[in-house]
Amino acid sequence: MMQKIIRSRYGWVLFLFGLLLLNILMSGLTWRVDLTAEKRYTLSNATEQLVKNIPEPLEVEICLEGELPAGFRRLALRTGEMLESFRSLSGNNVRYRYVKPGADLPDSLKAVLIDSLRQLGINAVNVKAQTKEGEEQQLVYPGVVIRYKDRITAVDFLQGQNFEGGLQSLQQAEALLEYKLASGIRKITRDTIPLIGYLSGNGEPLDYRVYDLIEKTLRPSYTFRILPLDQVPVIPEQFKALLIVKPQQRFSDAEKLKLDQYVMHGGKLIWALDNLYASLDSLQRSEGSFIAFDMGLNVEDLLFRYGVRINQDLVQDIQCDRIPSVIGSMGGKPQIQLLPWPYFPLLRNVGGHPVSRHLDYIVSEFPQSIDTVNAEGIRKTILLSTSPESRILNTPAKVEWASVRNEEDLRTFNRGSVPVSVLLEGRFRSLYSNRVSKAMADTLALAGQPFRGITESDNKMVVISDGDIFLNAVSQSEGPLSMGMNGYTKQQYANREFLLNVLEFMLDDSGIMEARSKDIALRLLDAEAVGDDRLFWQLSALLLPILLVIVLTAIYQYLRKRRYAQRVQF
Repeated sequence: MMQKIIRSRYGWVLFLFGLLLLNILMSGLTWRVDLTAEKRYTLSNATEQLVKNIPEPLEVEICLEGELPAGFRRLALRTGEMLESFRSLSGNNVRYRYVKPGADLPDSLKAVLIDSLRQLGINAVNVKAQTKEGEEQQLVYPGVVIRYKDRITAVDFLQGQNFEGGLQSLQQAEALLEYKLASGIRKITRDTIPLIGYLSGNGEPLDYRVYDLIEKTLRPSYTFRILPLDQVPVIPEQFKALLIVKPQQRFSDAEKLKLDQYVMHGGKLIWALDNLYASLDSLQRSEGSFIAFDMGLNVEDLLFRYGVRINQDLVQDIQCDRIPSVIGSMGGKPQIQLLPWPYFPLLRNVGGHPVSRHLDYIVSEFPQSIDTVNAEGIRKTILLSTSPESRILNTPAKVEWASVRNEEDLRTFNRGSVPVSVLLEGRFRSLYSNRVSKAMADTLALAGQPFRGITESDNKMVVISDGDIFLNAVSQSEGPLSMGMNGYTKQQYANREFLLNVLEFMLDDSGIMEARSKDIALRLLDAEAVGDDRLFWQLSALLLPILLVIVLTAIYQYLRKRRYAQRVQF
């Protein structure tokens, strides 16, 4: 039948028309099979639902155009592939294009552009690129700018990672590509912004040490208010999450009841506490050592009820940040050198939870160990811990400059990974069940928050045994530095990204955070094997395709001759 149609007078016209019609019908269908082991081309259900429900056109500019190193070219290609999937799912509401920031601009305007991108959140990376003129230094902007209606935001693919990792950092950026793009789109398209509170009234810092936390971390992404706990009858439920950062004064039973009932009514708490008082300033004012003492915050029973206990100790780690230390003197002047200081451990993710997965190290100062305790209906997940080469100094814990003097001291760093941050999930039970008087219950009811003994549904809480983890250093010459930045080495750690991930996990029920669990395997050739059998692999790459074409051609000619030879005989 098909042969008759083709051989007819208008056969080829009908055939071409059929191909055109088939092409039109197939253009509206998207179908592919992801055969990769890690499912790198498969979007999560949460991402698909987000993209499908984008109501109006959204523009994405990929700032990775031009002659780039191989790793960045791969990242640019994967970004385009991901956004092409978004475009298809959204019904063309996601539109994207590649741009080269600063191209053909004079130096003065280029500096303004770099500053604008930095303000949006994209930091330039200085890399060596191979161009037609040879190898040269080049600024690369590893991110995208997203525009929706009159809103604009940016996504930095390397934020929260140490670019010194090279290929590994770019590999992690590729693994996080879906999450970062979906998170950026969700933030710019949402119509309501959650309200985040910062607790005050118990000695929490309200100076330049929280500048980056408030102005650079919370305000750009959330509605923010400072909440004086001692001035409100109850914590308003409009606060979706509340940060308790480095309190230094005792919590009264009335204040603890407010926090407890806030949790029972669905509020999320992020505790960043110091159970012992220890600071670098105290050490500098002392004669080289001091004893860390109990802060007396009076929240141990509340945390124990929820499922954790912050211990009265200090944690040290061989894997730690560096501070200036006096190593001797010359000519009557002290000789200062940056040396690792075990009281400032570098924390990492060990449990694979998406909140802290694929993050650079998080720096801490004088953390304590955390134990999980039995609490009915509560699931505990360790988010951050020290390295296996750590140790615990029990109370009375002595803080001193030279806490590690010889190899014998180094052998004591064998405690294993010590938990410093724990996620609690489930239905929390009130510490004050069967303990609240009728007058107190009436007071809560009049304030619009009737007493509850258990949360109505699952709630979330994060406990961190370091009150300084969300604070920033302050430089005399530069002012407030970034959260997690070492003021001496200018090394940037991922403290800010960790906090943003915690907040997003707590407040977003769409499941986008699960995209952070994706891994991309970087399958490199075995350099030793390639070197030993270099000639074999070169000849294989050169001759094998030619031989394959010759063999296939010979088979085709043989079958063709056999077929037509049989026809002639017939």
